[in-house]
Amino acid sequence: MLTFLTFIAFIAFVAIYSWAKLRKEKLDSLDGYFLGGRSLTGVVIAGSILLTNISTEHLIGMNGSSYKNGFVIIGWEVTSALALVAAAIFFVPMYLKMGLTTIPQFLEKRFDNTTRTLVALFLMISFVVTLLPIVLYTGAINLESIFNISEVFRISRSEGIWLTVVGIGIIGSIYAIFGGLKAVAISDTINGYGLLIGGLAIPFIALASIGDGNPLTGLVKVFENSPEKFNVIGAKDSVMPFEVLFTGLIINQLYFWSMNQTIIQRALGAKNLVEAQKGLLFTGVLKILVPIIIILPGVIGFYYYGDSLYDNQDMIYPELIKKVLPAGLVGLFAAVVMGAVLSTFNSVLNSAATIFSIDIYKRHIGVNSSDQKLVRVGKLASTVLAVFAILVAPMVANAPDGLYQMLQQLNGIFFIPIASIILAGFFLKRVSATGAKTALIIGLAFYITTTFILKTDIHFIHIWGIEFLINIFVMFLISYFYPISKEFKIENLQIVDLSEWKYTKHMSIALSLVTILIYIMLGQN
Repeated sequence: MLTFLTFIAFIAFVAIYSWAKLRKEKLDSLDGYFLGGRSLTGVVIAGSILLTNISTEHLIGMNGSSYKNGFVIIGWEVTSALALVAAAIFFVPMYLKMGLTTIPQFLEKRFDNTTRTLVALFLMISFVVTLLPIVLYTGAINLESIFNISEVFRISRSEGIWLTVVGIGIIGSIYAIFGGLKAVAISDTINGYGLLIGGLAIPFIALASIGDGNPLTGLVKVFENSPEKFNVIGAKDSVMPFEVLFTGLIINQLYFWSMNQTIIQRALGAKNLVEAQKGLLFTGVLKILVPIIIILPGVIGFYYYGDSLYDNQDMIYPELIKKVLPAGLVGLFAAVVMGAVLSTFNSVLNSAATIFSIDIYKRHIGVNSSDQKLVRVGKLASTVLAVFAILVAPMVANAPDGLYQMLQQLNGIFFIPIASIILAGFFLKRVSATGAKTALIIGLAFYITTTFILKTDIHFIHIWGIEFLINIFVMFLISYFYPISKEFKIENLQIVDLSEWKYTKHMSIALSLVTILIYIMLGQN
């Protein structure tokens, strides 16, 4: 009962606080609903980006993967800092200069309306088919395990997970549909602090218990139990070979942190470039610290359980929570987990609604629609997408390499082709709209064929790198026969102040050096 009461108390506090902060906000305009009124500060941006990124697919999926594979998967996290540096120095200043609300808007400015619509549709599909269902499902695994919902209602575990999926989906939809980006960002900030504190508490309490009150002694014991788990250099046949850092991973990271609507929408809502850069670089600092929360607990789980859960690796984190936390704190942490789920779920819903309203509905259906009409359309789109995601969520169970690995494989279907044409749009002036559209389709077909149909022996991240090179070649080839009609120039719409934060370069250099040091220090085991 104490577990449940603390859970409800924290959820209620976040909801009431968010409502109090929003009750005087104007949420019926495009900027107000979709970009938080272009008023977000660096701290709010960093908190919201982190919570949008770190959800139960990380807490459950990455800890499950590290339990089985060790620290080799750290590449997903620490290399994010380098991509965030690129976002802060180059991409976001360009987006703010152009006054973008969505990334597909850039593609229309650079290529044409059809390219914008194609990418918008791809993004909508990727949200609904991959990210939303996996976030819901992993959240349901955690909460069902903590509260034993199937036992309480005397139903099967699969029915308990389904019931939890529906509950999370409904609550997350309410945040996104009625509050817009500002509601998402405010609730994310509180839940972000909760996740950092609660997430750090899990390994700290576990290590203190193992080390008889001394966490450092506990860490030494965990290391001595399985030193191979702490090595960050993946072998060629591992779940993440070291070589992939220099092929497809760099493209994926650039896309995710510099071009992904769900992430970058927070920076687009910044009050000025200074706050946007602060938010992105603070996020880089947090991403370097985050492995303590989403990788170390899985390795600690191996200390406790050995390989007994290898066939069910995604259960290791819920089991660890129940093992190390007192009843009252289990409820509090369950609320933080719920917050992480809601954050990613409602952030993706808000981004999907933004893309549908602005890039699809306004362009092709309601061309002369008012801001109020577009906001209503966005809310309706969120509702439909939420229902669809709830229905799809139980279908993602039983991923052979764990849910996080499955999420990344599915993301590659859309991420790499879109990244290719956005990068070409910025850096390759002679690539035409026809070349971009052709590469988009060929890249997508190539990846699906080589990853899901032919089942090649090449690691899927290497396939990302190969696909990127093929896409660039296709764009050059097609653009030779169908050349660009006019040269693209970026116009400064002067919507926000574009003065640079004075510590941008210092922070960028520091983050880059720390990332390299992590591989030097942990690559010797």
